[in-house]
Amino acid sequence: MAKELKDMTLEELWELFPIVLSSHAPLWAEWAKEEISILTTLLSDFDKTITHIGSTAIPGIMAKPIVDILVEIPAETNKEDIIKIMEAAGYICMSVSDNRMSFNKGYTPNGCSEKVFHIHFHNIGDNDEIFFRDYLIANPDVAKEYERLKLSLLPKFKHNRDGYTQAKTTFVNCITALAKYESYQAEKGT
Repeated sequence: MAKELKDMTLEELWELFPIVLSSHAPLWAEWAKEEISILTTLLSDFDKTITHIGSTAIPGIMAKPIVDILVEIPAETNKEDIIKIMEAAGYICMSVSDNRMSFNKGYTPNGCSEKVFHIHFHNIGDNDEIFFRDYLIANPDVAKEYERLKLSLLPKFKHNRDGYTQAKTTFVNCITALAKYESYQAEKGT
């Protein structure tokens, strides 16, 4: 009998769910739209902004076939209420901190479902992922550079998601800072 996901070690989870990069699939945008509709209904009593983020939102680059969605909520939102709603709807709560929560859907003890989602709850305005996404969409050459970085990291980190994410951090932070600076300059009209 297969072990329950909650009973697996991190190493067992990484082995079961290795990092895989796939060519960009336009259906990821459709999956995101469908999931955003589900989340909009589930969270209808909450003030929120819901956005498709991550590499699946960037046309033309390879990505893990996992749709990332950002839900921005006011800081004073009762997180326990959201956790109850999300878990009742089949999402797995992965982490909770003062200003962020993370949920997954689509992981099974036998591997990934066809559709896998990571739902990130942040306080309103904590949305660097949007700056990063928009910059890469507007700058396909930088998006391809990001793709090359991810491909170069894959052999070393195929079974280490934390290491893979950490190895991309400098690139992501630099591009995000550049995107925010350019956005600020555009707002100022310079």
